Amino acid sequence: MTANAARLRTVTGVLGLVVVGWFLTGRAAQPVPQGLPTDWSHRHVIFSQPGNAAQAARVANEPRYWQQWLRQNVVRVLADESQTSVSSFARPMGVRRVSDPGVQGDWSENLGSGASVGAGNYPAKFGFQITSASCSNAATPDYVVFGTGLTGSSSQPSIAGFDNIYSGCGSFGSVPTVYWAYNTAGQILTSPVISDDGLQVAFVQTDVALEGTLVLLKWKAGNGTLGAPMTLTPVANSAYRSCTAPCMTTILLKNASHVITDDRTSSVFPDYNSDTIWVGGAVGWLHKITGVFHGTPAEATTGGFPVQLGSGNPLSSPVYDTGSKNVFVGDLGGFLYRVSPTGVVTASAQIDHGTGIVSGPIVDVTSGKVYVFSSSDGTTACVGGTQPCTGVFQFATNFAAASGGTEAVVGSSVLSPNPIYEGAFDSAYVSSVNATGNLYVCGNTGGPPVLYQVPVAAGTMKTPVAGPVISNTTTGCSPVTDVLNPNATGGATEWLFAGVQTQGLGNSCASGGCAMNFKDTQWKASTSYVLGQQILDSHFQVQTVRTAGKSGAVAPTWSMTLGLLTNDGAALKWVNQGAQAASHGTWQATHVYSLNTLIVDSNNNIQLVIGGGTSKAGTHPVWATTIYTVTADNTVRWRNVGSLATASMAAAGGTSGMIIDNTVSSGTMAGASQVYFSTQGNQTCATSGGTGGCAVQASQSALQ
Repeated sequence: MTANAARLRTVTGVLGLVVVGWFLTGRAAQPVPQGLPTDWSHRHVIFSQPGNAAQAARVANEPRYWQQWLRQNVVRVLADESQTSVSSFARPMGVRRVSDPGVQGDWSENLGSGASVGAGNYPAKFGFQITSASCSNAATPDYVVFGTGLTGSSSQPSIAGFDNIYSGCGSFGSVPTVYWAYNTAGQILTSPVISDDGLQVAFVQTDVALEGTLVLLKWKAGNGTLGAPMTLTPVANSAYRSCTAPCMTTILLKNASHVITDDRTSSVFPDYNSDTIWVGGAVGWLHKITGVFHGTPAEATTGGFPVQLGSGNPLSSPVYDTGSKNVFVGDLGGFLYRVSPTGVVTASAQIDHGTGIVSGPIVDVTSGKVYVFSSSDGTTACVGGTQPCTGVFQFATNFAAASGGTEAVVGSSVLSPNPIYEGAFDSAYVSSVNATGNLYVCGNTGGPPVLYQVPVAAGTMKTPVAGPVISNTTTGCSPVTDVLNPNATGGATEWLFAGVQTQGLGNSCASGGCAMNFKDTQWKASTSYVLGQQILDSHFQVQTVRTAGKSGAVAPTWSMTLGLLTNDGAALKWVNQGAQAASHGTWQATHVYSLNTLIVDSNNNIQLVIGGGTSKAGTHPVWATTIYTVTADNTVRWRNVGSLATASMAAAGGTSGMIIDNTVSSGTMAGASQVYFSTQGNQTCATSGGTGGCAVQASQSALQ
């Protein structure tokens, strides 16, 4: 054994002991049953695995590290969609476009006309047990929270929670149930977050006087409905800790001169260890609020805070890094800022010359890297040296003033581009000990949105690979979400999720707003693969197991030709299904098909033309369901190259950011690990009825 390997085993052993202790004791000052919050902020602080003792020490006391560890390592079983009790409006994916404007999904609830969590924003989810799901019969059922984006009133909630949210909860009442709904006398235009014990919610709202207000809320089950929410009156900050739920307190966001500022662009970021919330404001002020969930809430007015950044442009969402102790935040002027614990500000060079930096950065605490997403880099390096580029910028957590970072180009841009929201790292990256894996992002802000894979090797970004175009037109794209299910039927499967606002290319989207997923499972060395299992190769092409076996020690040289085989290890063979795509054509009678045409058949398998000709009259042939076998179709010959590697569903106006709760144990109830988002436009909300902005739960594998 090498010295490095021995050290790594030691680190891993230490971490194993730490994680057990963390679950047993919770916060050192206040042991609590450990649940799992999932909100926007968990997308923005990530951890590649510690590779030495110093890195292990950096993450050992960080609750977010263990929350990520749970999401990647707790045994999960997701029921097949055929076995899951989904609602009657679920449809087969990939076989046709639909014209019904009603959203599909496990459920969809009407939040009100014009309601939406918002582009780039997220709902929030809490599970009270780490490895099991709970329904409304539990004392504290799992729940999900949606801001409505509308001003609260006696007939319109500003925020609502749903419980009994899983399809397996049907015996305990309707799925879902309105858990609580509140009018907080404001409009929530950013993402809510949930406390570490799940009993409180925090968010910023704009009140009727156009003032930015931090709200801390203790909820109570059974309060209000979507049509008649309960109106809450704030209590004093000093009374909040002892107030009986439901109750809330508010803190006006003020600058150093005590002038109230607004906030419509910056979500609150909670640091669980210090019981602190960080939030930005409309004219560049960064606020620090202490005692938020376990003490007496108050804004810090000493020690350098609040602090104004740059020239006073609105801030996007801040991210606190427990490794460097800095806060990282961008602004709509296109600058990234590093703010020290004493309020000392370090600004980057201007890296966004378009919409500005509209999303919080992603910080890898372990490797000390910051990733920022730019709608336009201000150069003329794209489209033949005539247009700016869309870019992902990487900085060190100790970057110097005026640093420009390192850029990976992810498509072209224009003078007035669409915004770019944050991407997502895959499981290979967060499982690596040297920050190696892939970052996926929806780029090309100057044209039709394209999914890109940005390889990262030992913390260094490599040349991006363009994947599928996901819209027929220049339109906005949502943030990208990634989830791994290591226990999917047929082998571990990983998915990417993204939404577009219009002209979505997904088969089930009728050229409107669209939510889509794509398999992005990564190849692994010395791993047993079964027939039909799929991975996404380094060329953004789907490879399907044609002959089962064990992979080799190093990745093979992948065939880039449709239908050709790649040998891997002693026996394993892969067949190239082709480039990952948002949609495929379907079979047509008496149609002339040319060589290498791809369609999706009635079994949701991809069929490849290996012999061109004219298809039969009448109904489709009986398709071969075994990988690599051939179907005769009059003079056409088709080869089965594996199952459809994408799914889609209609979402009017596109989607908000998507959160995914994916930690449930073996034997859990049906539908317990799903996707949550809201539409950005009005449509029929199938569960509750009526037309409005819909809160949606959908399945991970098929978006049903």
